[in-house]
Amino acid sequence: MLAFLRKILDTLWRIFGRRGNAEDAWIDNDAALTPREALIRQITKVLQWGAMINALALILSLILVGFQFIDVNSLPSLLLGGLDADRGVLVIAGLIGIATNMSLLLLLSSGNAAQELWTVLLLIIGLAGNLVALFWLRFFPAVLALIPLIWATVLGFRDLRAYHANAVMLKELRGRMRGVRSFAIITIFLSLMGSFTVLLYLLQLPRVNTQDTIITGELGRLLFIGVVGIELLLIVFIVPALTAGAVTGERERKTFDLLQTTLLSAPAFIVGKMESALGYILMMLLSAIPLQSIAFLFGGVSGVEVAIAFVLLTVTAFALGALGMFFSALTERTLTAIVRVYTVAVVLVFGLPIVSFLLFNGAFSNAISGVAVNADTAIGEATLIYGDMVMSSLNPVTSAFYTQQMLIDQQRVALLDVQLASNGNFIPVIAPWIITSVIYLGLTAFLINLAVRQMRRSG
Repeated sequence: MLAFLRKILDTLWRIFGRRGNAEDAWIDNDAALTPREALIRQITKVLQWGAMINALALILSLILVGFQFIDVNSLPSLLLGGLDADRGVLVIAGLIGIATNMSLLLLLSSGNAAQELWTVLLLIIGLAGNLVALFWLRFFPAVLALIPLIWATVLGFRDLRAYHANAVMLKELRGRMRGVRSFAIITIFLSLMGSFTVLLYLLQLPRVNTQDTIITGELGRLLFIGVVGIELLLIVFIVPALTAGAVTGERERKTFDLLQTTLLSAPAFIVGKMESALGYILMMLLSAIPLQSIAFLFGGVSGVEVAIAFVLLTVTAFALGALGMFFSALTERTLTAIVRVYTVAVVLVFGLPIVSFLLFNGAFSNAISGVAVNADTAIGEATLIYGDMVMSSLNPVTSAFYTQQMLIDQQRVALLDVQLASNGNFIPVIAPWIITSVIYLGLTAFLINLAVRQMRRSG
C-alpha cells in the first residue's frame, strides 16, 4: 500500500514539480523565442490565467451555494438576471456557463500555443457569445471571460499571419490515409457494429412473431442503444492506441532528437499529433451515423437523440485521445503509455458506474422517474441527487443512459425540475450530456497543456 502511494506521489511530483534532464527537453524556452513566438506565448498565458480565474469563480460559487454562505434567492440576479426562469434553474445555468467559459479558455490556450488557425475563429465566437450573454441575459460572470478574450484578441490581431494550418497534422493525416491500415480499421469498426445490429434484430424477430404485434418503436430504440453502445466500446479500445505512441514512438524511432533541432515548437507538435488522431476519429464517428439512422426506419428514436449520442461519443474520443497523448509525453515507452491509458479508460468507463451506484444508489435516476430517494432530510436528498448527477456525468455510459431517461420519461433535453420526496419542493437538475461535454472538453485541453509542459521540461 505504501509503495502504491509513493508511486502516485512520485507521478504527481513528476507532472507538476520536478523538471527532467536538459537533454530530454524540447528547446523552445523564453530566451530562444522570436518576437512572434514571444507574442504567442504571452497570449497563451493570458488565456490560461483567464481559465484559472473562471475555475476559481466556479469553485467559489459552488461553496457559497453548497454551504449556504449566500442567500440563494439573490444569487440568480448575479448569474442570469435577464432570464425569466425559476431561481434554481438560473443558478444551475449560471454555473454551467462559468464552467463552459473555463473549458473554452483552456481550449483556446492550447490552440493558440500551437498557432492554430481555428483559434482565431473560436476566439471571435467566444467573444460574441459572452457579449450576448452579458448584455442580453445579464450573465455577469461573462466579464471574467471577456477580459482575457478581449486582451488575447487585441494581442492576436497584431500578427494574424502567426496563425496557420498545422504542418504536423497535415503530414500525419496524409501518411495515415495513404496506408491500408486506416481503411482496414474503419472497415472492421463498421463490420462489427453492422453485425451487432443484425444480431439484435434477429434476436427480436421471435418476439415479434410470437406476440404478433408491431413493436417497431421498441425495436428501433433497442437497435440505436446497441449501435451506440458497441460504438462507445470500440472507441474506448481504439482511440487510446492512436495517441499513446505519438511522442514515445518518436523516441523509439530515434527521431525525437531530430525534431528538437527544427523550428517546430512543442505545442505545435502535440496539438498537430492530437488533431491528426482526432480527425481520423471523427471520420470513424461520421461513418457510423448511417448505422445509427437505421433506427429511424423503426421509429422510437428522434434526431435529437442521434445528435446527443454523436456529441457524447465525440467528447469521449477527445478526452481519451488527450489522455493517451499525455501519457505518451509522460513516459518513455509506448507499451507503458498504452497500459496506463487503458487502465484509466477502463476505470472511467466501467469502474465509475459501480462507485456511483454504491455511493448514491441511483438517486438521480429515481428522481427523474419520480421514485422516492432514501434520505431523512431535504438537504440529504438533494445532495444524493446532485452527487449522482455529477458522478454519472463523468462516465459516458451513465451519462447517455440518464440523458435518454430524461428524453423518454420527461421529454426534456437540458433542464428538468424534480420533486423531493421529503418535503415536496422542486429542485432543478441538468441533463448529464451537457455536464459531460463541458468537463470532457476542459479535460482535453488541460491534458494537452500538461503534455506540452512535459515536452518543455528542462534542467
